[in-house]
Amino acid sequence: MFDHKQLSRDRTLVLSVIALTATIFFVFGNISLQSSSSNTRETSGELHVRIAEGQIMSTVIKQPLRSMQEEIKKVDRSEHQSSVIPPFNLTVEERIEWFRKKVPEFEILKSNNLTREFHGRVLEFFNKECDVQFFMTWISPVESFGRREFLALESVFKVHPHGCLLILSGDLDSVQGYRILKPLLDREFKVAAITPDLSFLFESTPAETWFEEMKSGNKDPGEIPLPQNLSNLIRLAVLYKYGGIYLDTDFVVLKSFADLRNAIGAQSIDVSRSWTRLNNAVLVFDMNHPLLLKFIEEFAATFDGNKWGHNGPYLVSRIVQKVAERPGYNFTILPPMAFYPVSWNRIGGFFRKPENKVESRWVNAKLLQLSGETYGIHLWNKQSSKFSIEEGSVMGRLISDHCVICEYKYSS
Repeated sequence: MFDHKQLSRDRTLVLSVIALTATIFFVFGNISLQSSSSNTRETSGELHVRIAEGQIMSTVIKQPLRSMQEEIKKVDRSEHQSSVIPPFNLTVEERIEWFRKKVPEFEILKSNNLTREFHGRVLEFFNKECDVQFFMTWISPVESFGRREFLALESVFKVHPHGCLLILSGDLDSVQGYRILKPLLDREFKVAAITPDLSFLFESTPAETWFEEMKSGNKDPGEIPLPQNLSNLIRLAVLYKYGGIYLDTDFVVLKSFADLRNAIGAQSIDVSRSWTRLNNAVLVFDMNHPLLLKFIEEFAATFDGNKWGHNGPYLVSRIVQKVAERPGYNFTILPPMAFYPVSWNRIGGFFRKPENKVESRWVNAKLLQLSGETYGIHLWNKQSSKFSIEEGSVMGRLISDHCVICEYKYSS
């Protein structure tokens, strides 16, 4: 049996050592840091590439200047991430050969003693004290889990103080991850990061064979980073195994999900109010729901790692279109106002402060609209992360109303 109390004591001891080491370094290392600073290049932005509907679009992500040590960590992290992203312009055969050599570097694909404890830890975490059970995934480095992502966690507990949030993440299931979650744990909110066991999650599902082939290096992962596509599959599998609510880490909860069951949201609709595209950033489903099984089946049968959205939003749209009129599925398609009240190409307006009375009235009207049928806002982080949240903006006002710790710094 996994001893969580011992883990807590171990983490406390490690954190104490880290704090003492940091204090010593600050006192004795300040002079050497200052002398080295002239040779250290600080950057205020990173270039992120977003592949959207066949077009490659680049955006500069503004970030605070970092200390020398943070820069070193960022460089090391970037090098590690790039090492598991396939080179461009490879043939399928060349990419499979590249991937076969790189498989040992993909931590998410590995099984070990910690992953084998996954199911027991999940059952121990979710209990009768959970009013609602939420899931998120985080397959990126722990250092990249920032203030914007933490806001998503805060919003869950602002609306659901007795809810439980489980983050499937090997990177956050660590001392550093514990430090990130500690402000919420100190306030007695129930949140945890647990390293997933993908073999267990995909066992006895149509994805089981697909995953074994991928682990063996005999399948083409495609040009899109494999963790991105794995996240699309993990959210389906974890809901199929346990049931509950899946949220992306760039989703801000505005009102209770407690009364929702077996629902998916439309991202867009046409003039006749019929949906034209669904999205998988928010999924609400019972355990063993047949629609989830169809999603998983489609993922395994049609996987394509070269097309953005093919294994995610487009997948759920394809399947729902096929089964919508068939009996036995019993699910609801919610309108865009439920989860996607603003499109990705207009999200910038939510971050800007009003400059005149007309814009102030627009902010107030938008907030009133959101207080109605909107459960939350998908922030389209690949697009919106380049925007600072300005005080008085729609997002600034929402943060003030839906934060728990409320330490967000606004731009002027």
